[in-house]
Amino acid sequence: MPKDISKEKSINKAKTTVELVICAVIIGTSVFLGKNCIDNVKVIPSTNNEASIIEDIDIPDPSEAIDPDKIVYTPTSINTKMKFSGNLILVNNDHEYFSTGEENLVSIMTKNDEAGRSTFTAVDYDYKLLADTYESLAKMVDDWYNIYRNDTLIVYGAHRTKEFQQQLYDQFSANTAGDGEAPIVALPGFSEHETGLAFDFSETAGYDYQGTGDFQWLNENCYKYGFIIRYTEEKESVTKYRSEPWHFRYVGKPHAMYMKNNNLCLEEYIELLRSNYTYGGEHLNTKDEYGNDYEIFFYPSEDGADVTNVPVPTGIRYDISGNNIDGFIVTVYIDEKTDIGQENPALTTSPYAYSTTTADESSTDTTSEETTETTVAY
Repeated sequence: MPKDISKEKSINKAKTTVELVICAVIIGTSVFLGKNCIDNVKVIPSTNNEASIIEDIDIPDPSEAIDPDKIVYTPTSINTKMKFSGNLILVNNDHEYFSTGEENLVSIMTKNDEAGRSTFTAVDYDYKLLADTYESLAKMVDDWYNIYRNDTLIVYGAHRTKEFQQQLYDQFSANTAGDGEAPIVALPGFSEHETGLAFDFSETAGYDYQGTGDFQWLNENCYKYGFIIRYTEEKESVTKYRSEPWHFRYVGKPHAMYMKNNNLCLEEYIELLRSNYTYGGEHLNTKDEYGNDYEIFFYPSEDGADVTNVPVPTGIRYDISGNNIDGFIVTVYIDEKTDIGQENPALTTSPYAYSTTTADESSTDTTSEETTETTVAY
């Protein structure tokens, strides 16, 4: 064998031996390291920190029942000018009525004809009231008629336009000029008759309704139907009007009953709500004649904004009325649960229309010495 070939074989053999040794070292090292890794693997138990995180989560206790009587309120956007509309607006010598021009007025005699009702009548077909006022009036008179069978009742005063009120004011003032004892017709814009919420009763026998005799029942029970006798002798110093037993005003059942039970006129009731029963404080809880529960509170209007976000209940019927001064009165019908979004269909099914004229823009200073306690709210 040549020498060069032997040398080459020797070199290759040495090389192979070195490579085998290196592989053995690598394998041995890997096994050692792998064993250490396996030996060092441990199950890490739960720590106190993890437990505390779970405990911090407020999980409702299924054994605790949700209070079904708790009322949840949510804000709803109401046109701020709505404070001039509603069953509880205060219209008197100090607070003018601002007509929207969109009032839902109905003819008393037309509605009577449609219903075949002959228990009472009106002077003519032009005598109108707001639809809700008429329906409550008709129910009240029907119940009265079923007791007394008296067919002499007539509505002698109903809705008037501001223009017609002006005519009455001019005519009455001219006829009674210089007579210090004569009453004065309410100033145009300041008569409740312009609202469609008020009417005057008379009777066809002598046209002198005093709320006596058969008619006494109407004056004593009208609150059950949502009416008040607006001007009484006892409250002349507050209302600034003489007693008018013939003048009825619709405000709604819970309000009428509360006012009767607590001997309040409308001025006093509105002030009571504004001062003592605001949304952020105590609410007025009351019942009507039939035991239905109500919750009532006042919420101020955002007079510098187009809308006011008024808090209203979810899933419970409610009404909103302006007070014609500075805000809204929310009446919650606690016993009348509804579907979400159906709490007040008047707000969801038909938009309210409001006059673009505000009190600051249109009212004039009509205060005079004549608007005193001798005033009669014709």
